[in-house]
Amino acid sequence: MDAVMTEVRFYHLTRSTLESALPKMLEKTLERGQRAVVLAGSPERVEALNAYLWTYNDRNFLPHGSARDGRDEGQPIWLGDKDERPNDAQVLFLTDGARSEKVGDYELCAVLFDGKDPDAVAASRDQWRVLKDAGHEVTYWQQDEAGRWEQKT
Repeated sequence: MDAVMTEVRFYHLTRSTLESALPKMLEKTLERGQRAVVLAGSPERVEALNAYLWTYNDRNFLPHGSARDGRDEGQPIWLGDKDERPNDAQVLFLTDGARSEKVGDYELCAVLFDGKDPDAVAASRDQWRVLKDAGHEVTYWQQDEAGRWEQKT
């Protein structure tokens, strides 16, 4: 049986921060009826994102949780620093240089990295090679002058 490869999109943050880009992407994920896992670099970062998603917009609500909150299988958006998929998510978001050995378990993986951080850019290049060599369909997206995402070749 042939393995199904995951679509992996690398998002080069040049005009906005992770905190401004991630909620919009999570909103679109939920609008499509999908669940998400957000993998962050540390437990502290998970809790910072967890707190931020409660307050980022006073008109929108993103249902989410982390290990501290519990009920992991019921969370539409799961925030964690461990390579796990407790909510049967279809979409994986890798932030802060986080990596996953389980990319193939998802339909889509979004790798978000800070374009102003040379170490993050170098790490994402390495991650690109690893995921492409594993047979995943990888694409590169960069923000234009207005902050919109454009696919680059």
